[in-house]
Amino acid sequence: MSWCTIESDPGVFTELIQQMQVKGVQVEELYSLDLDSLNNLRPVYGLIFLFKWRPGEKDDRVVIKDPNPNLFFASQVINNACATQAILSILMNSPDIDIGPELTKLKEFTKNFPPELKGLAINNSEAIRAAHNSFARPEPFVPEEQKVASKDDDVYHFISYLPVDGVLYELDGLKEGPISLGQCSGGQGDMEWLKMVQPVIQERIERYSQSEIRFNLLAVIKNRKEMYTAELKELQKRRERILQQLAASKSDRLVDNSSFEALNNSLSEVNAGIEAATEKILMEEEKFKKWKTENIRRKHNYIPFLFNFLKILAEKKQLKPLIEKAKQKTSSPR
Repeated sequence: MSWCTIESDPGVFTELIQQMQVKGVQVEELYSLDLDSLNNLRPVYGLIFLFKWRPGEKDDRVVIKDPNPNLFFASQVINNACATQAILSILMNSPDIDIGPELTKLKEFTKNFPPELKGLAINNSEAIRAAHNSFARPEPFVPEEQKVASKDDDVYHFISYLPVDGVLYELDGLKEGPISLGQCSGGQGDMEWLKMVQPVIQERIERYSQSEIRFNLLAVIKNRKEMYTAELKELQKRRERILQQLAASKSDRLVDNSSFEALNNSLSEVNAGIEAATEKILMEEEKFKKWKTENIRRKHNYIPFLFNFLKILAEKKQLKPLIEKAKQKTSSPR
């Protein structure tokens, strides 16, 4: 069975990850590479970069043929699956992520496989393929053979960046192995690797920018709603402690006014924090609701509706006049 092309979109990637039974993760689109934007998203498990693939382009960087055994690297052996493969490159190399039973079994099963066999194992995974193909766009006709891109077609490719065991890697399934971008201290939750990867991606964008403007950068991050909910619970506990201290202070006549003022100031700060955390949770819920609606529309088959709509217009003899009117509109000079 073939793999469909899927849209590079944070809502699509987030639902795709959820369908693979991975927990506590979402994807966000990055519009800027400045360090403040990257810092606000931490912990960042990895970055996915989409660019227009240029066949025959030379890359003289050294490819690691015998990589770290803890590094999951799979060759891309499937057409149209590079988006899912880029996501898997991050999920399978992130020990802090609960990747669920299916990916855990796949990771364990392919532990000692070479990259080519890892790629074939991904291709043979019914769960991954079903999740990926759930975003297939409805087609009016089912082609007997998968169309192969010609030299004139635009072909886009996804690659991943992430740190593993103190080394920053670029993982590209079309290469023979991973590429080391250098030693980096700290892990996926630290800023060090993000500071290192920023100029690498920036240089790549600038190299292509004269002839190509279509780039996309996505970050695989910890679920924001879960983070803000944990933050809210901590703030609520803090408020409870402050209220208890205020109640105790009121019964103790020896407490001076400055202590009362300090406690009241702390209470105001905590209340402001609770309000901000609650607002952020609501914003995340709204965003996920929007993503869900967009994904339903992506997957819905509108073809039967359009067919019947045109049929009714034809029966009422309204279709031909509309076609003629549209022709006149397109042919008339503006």
